[in-house]
Amino acid sequence: MQEKTNYSALSTLVSVFFFWGFIAASNGVFIPFCKTYFNIDQFQSQLVDFAFYGAYYFGALGLFVLSSSIGKDILSNWGYKNGIIYGLLISSIGALAVYPAVNNAEMGDAQVFYYVLIAYFIVALGFSLQQTAAQPFAISLGDPSKGSHRLNLAGGINSFGTTIGPIVVALIIFGSTPLSGDELNNLIKKGQIEISTIQYLYLGVTALFLAAAALFYFSKSLPKEKVVSSFEKANKAMLLLLFISIIISVCFAMVFLSYSSSDFTFFNKNTEEKRLILLVISLLIILLGLLFAFWSSSKNPSGWGAMQKPQLLLGMIAIFTYVGVEVTIQSNLGELLKVVADKVNQLNPLGLKVMNDAEIAPYISLYWGGLMVGRWVGAITVFNPSKGLKKVLYILVPYSAFGVILLVNFGAYSINDILAFAICVAIQIGGFFLAKDAPVKTLKIFSILGVLGMIIGLFASGTTALYAFLSGGLFCSIMWPCIFSLSIRNLGKYTSQGSAFLIMMILGGAIIPPIQGKLADITGIQPSYWIAVFCFLYLLIYAFVTKNILSKQGVQTD
Repeated sequence: MQEKTNYSALSTLVSVFFFWGFIAASNGVFIPFCKTYFNIDQFQSQLVDFAFYGAYYFGALGLFVLSSSIGKDILSNWGYKNGIIYGLLISSIGALAVYPAVNNAEMGDAQVFYYVLIAYFIVALGFSLQQTAAQPFAISLGDPSKGSHRLNLAGGINSFGTTIGPIVVALIIFGSTPLSGDELNNLIKKGQIEISTIQYLYLGVTALFLAAAALFYFSKSLPKEKVVSSFEKANKAMLLLLFISIIISVCFAMVFLSYSSSDFTFFNKNTEEKRLILLVISLLIILLGLLFAFWSSSKNPSGWGAMQKPQLLLGMIAIFTYVGVEVTIQSNLGELLKVVADKVNQLNPLGLKVMNDAEIAPYISLYWGGLMVGRWVGAITVFNPSKGLKKVLYILVPYSAFGVILLVNFGAYSINDILAFAICVAIQIGGFFLAKDAPVKTLKIFSILGVLGMIIGLFASGTTALYAFLSGGLFCSIMWPCIFSLSIRNLGKYTSQGSAFLIMMILGGAIIPPIQGKLADITGIQPSYWIAVFCFLYLLIYAFVTKNILSKQGVQTD
């Protein structure tokens, strides 16, 4: 008999997913403000992403190391509910810290920006704890076979926050929707946008975090039972992760020094190539380290903890790859649409007119909106509709979500844009009908679609190439819950530990995009999208291999 979904608890839980999307996407508005106000360059502004994704990794790693040191799974002992509450409180401290960080800051005071990064790092530390608890919590609120669908529902709420966050924050800071760079510069120079606005904004964010913590604390619908079980310290896993952390930290420190210190003679020649090599070393140390754990734990599982489960290890690489490809497609899209390939006709590499910031923004919104479209569809199964109704909803829901995107960006798209994306949505709908709600089959189909979309983008031009790249958001949308639920299947007492390992791998969003960026400096922006092709290919391989692994463990995946 299938377990019934605890809808009351799930409705409370998904509220925290909204915060992650709202705050993270709002950085896209806050970053250009900081870049202009504090007079920093593009590389410095990208440190916001490093602070966010780095905090996810080090927060989850710290939780694991602390659990190992005391021989007890801290999160299981707290309970998922308390873990989320503590995470919200940490995030509220980070949001509150923005107020003193920017207090009385003057234009051009770049040093203040680094204080802001510290505050953001604290916010993301809280997010790390929240995600580590919330992902397995959502899966536990009903039938495990429908766990990925509950994550899709939560992801759909997350994407809604991603869609409206930049609009709301832009209205608060600028008094309008996102502005072009020139308009923003003029407003700041005229004193029409003051730093105190940022302070009041993050005081409001602090209040929202505290309100969410109170909601969770006083909610009677959320189960709060604690799991007290023996905890294997997993010393081998801990040493491996610490070793990986040291290598990554050294590589990135050298890259940072190459920008800030002219005395760093290592970079006097072939600078871009050497930066790329260091970033690739960071990538390889993660992949090779996890593959070593896969090989070693298969021979002797003692000391590896959750890493003794092959579905978890391969899932860690999959989460790293998935987050990396999701972020890198859109992170480099703006540059793709800006760069002049044909200086005579002022065309970008796709053969389209070169766009400014204001013209690019709706396409970035369309990419992130594509994630919302897929996650709304993936959540349909949670509500147990009849087969006939489900087929109708598979068509109505994605186009309803598309309507929300058009409403949020009213007047920003041409008829050709709307038709092109509508075709991409139709392809995605076809994928859902073929997948039939099976996580493995879903991952296979959308990985194949992702590979095809990126290859078309690489070799085509014009609107076809643009929407091939934008379709990546639609095809990525459904992957996180599939990967996460498959990776923690059959982990038993290692479930929360495995969840922490998976959250660490959000680090992919900090490593893969700059690798593509450096590759673009050397080969050109459009050819750099081969990185995305290889990411989708791994996810396809992961789907096939994990199905076999779980089948051998007696776990049904389809």
